[in-house]
Amino acid sequence: MSTRETNPWAALGALCTGFFMVLLDTTIVSIAIPSMLRGLCADLNAVIWAVSVYLLAYAVPMLFTSRLGDRVGPKRVFLAGLVVFTGASLWCGLSGSVGMLIAARAVQGFGAALLTPQTLAFIGHLFPPAKRGSAMGVWAGVAGLGTIAGPLLGGLLVDRLGWAWVFFVNVPIGVVALVLTWRLVPDWRPKHAHSFDVPGVLLAAAGLAAVIFGVQNGQKYAWGKVVGNVSVFEIIGLGVALLVGFVLWQRANRKEPLLPLEVFGNRTFSAGTFAFATIGFALIGMFLPLVVYVQSVLELTPTEAGLLLAPVALVSTAVGPFVGRVSDKVEGKYLVMAGLAALAAGLGLFAAQASPASAPWALVPALVVCGLGFGLALAPVSNATMSSVEPRLVGTASGVFNTARQVGGVLGSAAVGVLLQARIAASVTVEAATAAASVPPEYRARFVAEVTGAASSAGEFGSGGAAPPVSGLPADLAARWTGLVTQAVRNGLADAARQSVLLPVAVLVLGILAAAAMRRNAPAHEETVPAS
Repeated sequence: MSTRETNPWAALGALCTGFFMVLLDTTIVSIAIPSMLRGLCADLNAVIWAVSVYLLAYAVPMLFTSRLGDRVGPKRVFLAGLVVFTGASLWCGLSGSVGMLIAARAVQGFGAALLTPQTLAFIGHLFPPAKRGSAMGVWAGVAGLGTIAGPLLGGLLVDRLGWAWVFFVNVPIGVVALVLTWRLVPDWRPKHAHSFDVPGVLLAAAGLAAVIFGVQNGQKYAWGKVVGNVSVFEIIGLGVALLVGFVLWQRANRKEPLLPLEVFGNRTFSAGTFAFATIGFALIGMFLPLVVYVQSVLELTPTEAGLLLAPVALVSTAVGPFVGRVSDKVEGKYLVMAGLAALAAGLGLFAAQASPASAPWALVPALVVCGLGFGLALAPVSNATMSSVEPRLVGTASGVFNTARQVGGVLGSAAVGVLLQARIAASVTVEAATAAASVPPEYRARFVAEVTGAASSAGEFGSGGAAPPVSGLPADLAARWTGLVTQAVRNGLADAARQSVLLPVAVLVLGILAAAAMRRNAPAHEETVPAS
């Protein structure tokens, strides 16, 4: 089937169905962690690995899988990714132990890595430059909806059907995506038959895995020893060294390197890819403090928390296609800069408003501004960045572009998580010391210990910072003990959440500066892109 016999919008709809499912799983699982802990009788570190291993297995192989699509055909690799992802989702839901769940999530992440780069490659093939912005708008809207809708859908499924259904829901979506892709997407094969750079694949995969593992799990090992005398920082250093070796090998490889460094000679591509990484950092990084705040401080259920966060997804989805069309006619970098600025402003507004006494719906304006920011930025940054790439490098560029977003997300999750835990410890200690002044001296040590324990539980499990039952206290003190502990915990968690969302704000400022360096829209390679 040739491209001229294909309805490009129908083909894009099929591709976006699978893409939506993959991005949904970057966030949907986090809200199910408390239920998974109980259902699998596992400790927190083990269940957190079910989140981490997916992001790791998703990010690491994408440079390879983008090249694989160039060689055997993007449709075939996309279909293979759908099969792997859907089958692994069923395996996840049927897992009876945390070890089996971690293994299934790793396979699921690899399936996601297979199919994701093919979506952008197909947009460049199916749509001429004059229509590509609109297509990127749809793609960006699906990307935003899939990632941000995770908490809402996850909350509904966990509350009503149980944690396994955050995985089972992928099975019917995956089957539908398989049928639609098989029927509607052309079996296009790029003209360039690429060879595989095996040393490059190994160096890139090992380097990314080491860096991401170290950053993602540094807090778990208290930034100390992991195995024997090997420390977290030594693992990160090894990863950096391997990535340096990868870059040197790409320069030395005169045949066909995995990552042609010439793609970074394109200023728009380099700047746009960095800006995209900052979006990934903010999108994943902001989720943890928001969930801790709305569930542990405001005491919303998972479903209520998902509903509160829904405006981010709804506004982003509504704005994305419109902005995509505009980006064909308006200078893309200014839309990207405006979007990143709006996202930063929304997070800043949340930080200014969030307090233990805040009404949940008072936060809606801040969340709407965040959704507007995502909607403004995603389509233009994708359109401007990918349109600047020569057709022969589109597959490779798509892999780099998507890898940057995933690595940004992993780093955002890890960095904000580390900051949140540090701020919880500091803020709760201050709040406990302040509240302990109203407790008799002989009970102050116990009071501080209970506040710290309750805060740790709330910060980790996202389920209320209630004080434990009291015993052995005078009647008058017991009557107000629980209230004092709970209030101190909520004050500390709210303060920590407010401070933690400021890290994504700082990173978004860097993204704005990168977007400013992008060149004007210039689809310079129109003649090589097939008409739809």
